[in-house]
Amino acid sequence: MSDLRKINIDGHEIEVDGAMTLIQACEVAGIEVPRFCYHERLSIAGNCRMCLVEVVGGPPKPAASCAMQVRDLRPGPEGQPPMVKTNSPMVKKAREGVMEFLLINHPLDCPICDQGGECDLQDQAMAYGVDFSRFREAKRAVDDLNLGPLVETHMTRCISCTRCVRFTTEVAGITQMGQTGRGEDAEITSYLNETLDSNLQGNIIDLCPVGALTSKPYAFTARPWELTKTETIDVMDALGSNIRVDTKGREVMRILPRNHDGVNEEWISDKTRFVWDGLRRQRLDKPYVRENGKLRPASWSEALGVAAAAMKGRKIAGLVGDLVPVEAAFALKQLVEGQGGKVECRVDNARLAIGNRSAYVGTARIEDIDSSRAILLVGTNPRDEAPVLNARIRKAWAKGASVGVVGQAVDLTYEYDHVGAGRDALEKVAADAHDIADKNPLIIVGQGALREADGLAVMAKVQEIAAKSGAGVLVLHTAAGRVGAMDIGAVTEGGIEAAIEGAEVIYNLGADEVETAAGAFVIYQGSHGDRGAHRADVILPGAAYTEENGLFVNTEGRPQLAMRAGFAPGEAKENWAILRALSAELGATLPFDSLAQLRQALVAEVPHLAQVDCVAENEVQMLESGPLGDASFRNAVDDFYLTNPIARASTLMAELSAMAKARHAEKIAAE
Repeated sequence: MSDLRKINIDGHEIEVDGAMTLIQACEVAGIEVPRFCYHERLSIAGNCRMCLVEVVGGPPKPAASCAMQVRDLRPGPEGQPPMVKTNSPMVKKAREGVMEFLLINHPLDCPICDQGGECDLQDQAMAYGVDFSRFREAKRAVDDLNLGPLVETHMTRCISCTRCVRFTTEVAGITQMGQTGRGEDAEITSYLNETLDSNLQGNIIDLCPVGALTSKPYAFTARPWELTKTETIDVMDALGSNIRVDTKGREVMRILPRNHDGVNEEWISDKTRFVWDGLRRQRLDKPYVRENGKLRPASWSEALGVAAAAMKGRKIAGLVGDLVPVEAAFALKQLVEGQGGKVECRVDNARLAIGNRSAYVGTARIEDIDSSRAILLVGTNPRDEAPVLNARIRKAWAKGASVGVVGQAVDLTYEYDHVGAGRDALEKVAADAHDIADKNPLIIVGQGALREADGLAVMAKVQEIAAKSGAGVLVLHTAAGRVGAMDIGAVTEGGIEAAIEGAEVIYNLGADEVETAAGAFVIYQGSHGDRGAHRADVILPGAAYTEENGLFVNTEGRPQLAMRAGFAPGEAKENWAILRALSAELGATLPFDSLAQLRQALVAEVPHLAQVDCVAENEVQMLESGPLGDASFRNAVDDFYLTNPIARASTLMAELSAMAKARHAEKIAAE
């Protein structure tokens, strides 16, 4: 039940929930209060003292607005609403004093500091500080930490706001950072000088209000005002995190998160943040044709001519890869099916029910995790498959939700009840499903549960549990392009085996995790020289996700637009445009000449794709229950850092992968 209170802030009277802190009430009133340690997604520390305000009629000293609730204020003598001042002489003097103390030991690094131009300390010293210093003593210096290859540290700049400590402990779920010492000797450090073991650690770079924690790969490469900023969508996992891609010229310089409460809040995984060096390496920038067993560069007209000649009158199969936008998958489907061929997007053999959105997307939203008090994970390791989603489950767990796992026992950063590893454990949950009916339950099904031969039977069993307990179901995908390709029907009855059976020509649209049989003529269209390109007879270079506008549907079925941040290298073209050009070469021209026309055709066929950023309600269609196998569930992602061609082209991801393997290897006695 809400407890509404009236409060007067700088003469504005507003009504807010009594549980709100003063700093939140000021935000509701549209009044800015400076802060360093306060962050709305972390616990309250109250240790920077920058947010001091004056409570009229209260104690004769300023109060920390981040740590005082509205309900703690006393009304005026005649029962008037309590008064708070954020711009009185007392507050101004207090803020200047705090800023002077914060700058006592802060080095004059601004000209060489990576945070320059987007630094909270710079901005607030300008707005609330004084123009001189009374400090004449020597400044203290602190040794830098080694947190690994992602986060660069300059701990002399640290103002001990403890945001990084609170984030790693509360959100990422690791206990490797903390503060030791007191007063002058207080410093943030890592336990036994360990590097951070988390795939969310890059977020502490954004959280740090000064230049103490910066991005190691981005260090000294650009200033914020030199960058072109593009708001787009991430494709490293199927969560569809909202990101901002910053480019300088044609190069992507860094990737930052954008806030979206329904999807990724304001966090992104390390793969999302640091994969940009993979966009520069091993790129396909010109068409190739195989001649006498060797690939040689060719012109576009020659490569399209060879591809069209190979396709004419032959049995064709089209494969849709994991990072393909809906438009390109739609164009491929129209092209291949127009030639009498078959198309398939379930290249990892996932048994996703054709045409049944409640079985391949589910019935729940990502934000339902927040309100659930019983979460069941089936055949998934969300820490590797979608780290930001895992942090959300951890948040629900911290609020008291119970988590059950059917599948491999892995470290998820929170405690859970391991029901079992196999199908028998799922049967056991089904038998007791009524027990969790009053806990707003949620079932998250991973691709590991759906890849085996009995995948549809597993999904039917999950639907049965959901029907008994009233649970929502969320299918956690690992491929960003999968749900969109399923929505447009880029599938073949019988899966990938049925699609490529007897195919003389395989059109591989960015599917690099597939072994194609010898004998077939392979046309590969993609951005990186990965496994698919090695097997190809013709290579058509396409654009990566930052180089074309595209529609992606995330794991909960939310269509989102990815915008172009730069241009593809060399002669590479946008994916839909290559397919349109090839169709003309084949004499079966596709009925669109622009992306807008393609989208009109797409929306005419699949109307809900026009509802950008809306999650459609999926009506439950029960699957026929079948016999379950007796194997244990295996998780879909073996190596978090190397799941797609862009990540495999990144040297940083390779280094992180090697570090993760070494960290989890068996220790030898002398180590």
